[in-house]
Amino acid sequence: MTIGRPLQFDPDQALDTAMRLFWRKGYESTSLQDLLNATGLSKSSFYQAFKSKSRLFQRAIQHYKKHLTDDLRAQRQQAGSGRAFIEALFRNVADETSGPDSRRGCLLMNTANEFAQSDADIARLVSNSLDRIVVIFEEAIRQAQSEGTIDQNKDARALAVYLLSNMSGLKNMVKAGADRATIEGIVDITLSALD
Repeated sequence: MTIGRPLQFDPDQALDTAMRLFWRKGYESTSLQDLLNATGLSKSSFYQAFKSKSRLFQRAIQHYKKHLTDDLRAQRQQAGSGRAFIEALFRNVADETSGPDSRRGCLLMNTANEFAQSDADIARLVSNSLDRIVVIFEEAIRQAQSEGTIDQNKDARALAVYLLSNMSGLKNMVKAGADRATIEGIVDITLSALD
């Protein structure tokens, strides 16, 4: 068995760069040459590290999921209360209507829309990732219920799925060009379900 040359680049950095490219352009619109140009890799290094564009994309989805869930958990810790976390998260969507990374949407939902269940492996990755987000929302809702800021009679799981659904819709609207006032109005209505 022949062992290839050791990798001369940071695979984690290349993965992060590829994830951002897929996020901006989508899977189908991102060519192998785009990936090589963005990461600075040769074809042989690319295939040695990632095997294929499809495998790299799956790893990029997992990378995105990990960073997103880690970030959500950190925000929840810093928020001080379950309700404050949820409200801040939704109010921050309005900030996505401007800025350097504006209007990209969510990589998970972009992927769900692009693949439309045509790839079972990708569909499983997206579904698993969305389930993780629902769990974080549900934990925040249960925390808020114990703090007395969300009615304990509300179904925490159903409310968590509702929040994810609305977050997805908001991010898609931002990506489609909705203005800040429109997003803020929808956020107000969404958060009223917590009362």
